[in-house]
Amino acid sequence: MRRWDEKGAALITVLLLVAVMSVLAVALLDDIRFGIRRSMNAAENGQAQWYALGAEALARSRIARLSSGGVRTSLAGNWPGRFVQFPVEDGQVGMRLADGGACFNLNSVVEGAGEMLRRRDRGAAQFMALLLALEFAPQDAATLAAALVDWADSDALREAGGAEDEAYRESPVGYLTGATLLAEASELRAIHGFTDNVYRRLRPYVCALPNTDMTMLNVNTLPVTSAVLLTALTDGRLSPADAARLIAMRPAGGWPNEAAFRAEPLLAPLSESGGPGEQVSLRTRFFRLETDVRHGDAEALSSTLFESAGQGDVRLVSRRWGADE
Repeated sequence: MRRWDEKGAALITVLLLVAVMSVLAVALLDDIRFGIRRSMNAAENGQAQWYALGAEALARSRIARLSSGGVRTSLAGNWPGRFVQFPVEDGQVGMRLADGGACFNLNSVVEGAGEMLRRRDRGAAQFMALLLALEFAPQDAATLAAALVDWADSDALREAGGAEDEAYRESPVGYLTGATLLAEASELRAIHGFTDNVYRRLRPYVCALPNTDMTMLNVNTLPVTSAVLLTALTDGRLSPADAARLIAMRPAGGWPNEAAFRAEPLLAPLSESGGPGEQVSLRTRFFRLETDVRHGDAEALSSTLFESAGQGDVRLVSRRWGADE
């Protein structure tokens, strides 16, 4: 009887060992399978990013051709905002090139450099004019403009209606003002008063260029949907409706020179009170590229800002990976 008990115990032990070894083998195979998949994902993601960098090279070449004349940048070739898509091995590349300066430069509300940024009255007034043109209440427009100035300027003096460090320390997640130029328009979300609703209403019309220059609009490439920016540059004296009408009436090949633009009848009433003046250009300085690459199961999204100095000289200003905002 004892011999059968010993045989049964040995059989149970063997079965337990087989079960344990089976579990370990399955776990090991799973680890190998997941490791292979991780490696494949990394390879696909890497390749997708290389395709995106290739799209940047194509865009750089296109910008160089657009800027080669050095005088005017027009809609010739139907390039602004046009989505171009082409196939690549196991995927496709989509890219959209646009005028990166067809927006209000948020950093123009301050002037100076480094740690010596101070309020620029003209820039703050134009930002308020943009908010009013977008039908923000006057008090809200003044508060938002003051908050933006306080966020970017170097001093700790609070603008009327604005917010300095003490206002941000009291938030659930305490932080301080930027005290420097905005790197992206999405930083508005961190500024006092810029709620999600405010941000979404404002976002299509603003950008954060890498300087404190006053907003400079190329009226030969400005979309009708962004014509309200001309209202901002005239401190509201050119109504949004007239601004849209002016851009809609743009000559087929664009205005040949700035004098021809200023001679437009819709701008005549502003000749004495102040029109867009020196903030109107016929050459695009900044170009923005949006890229969407699909390769296998991977996707690479990027937003790139280029600066053209004219005569084919194009430099990379910034690149951000991921979806916009």
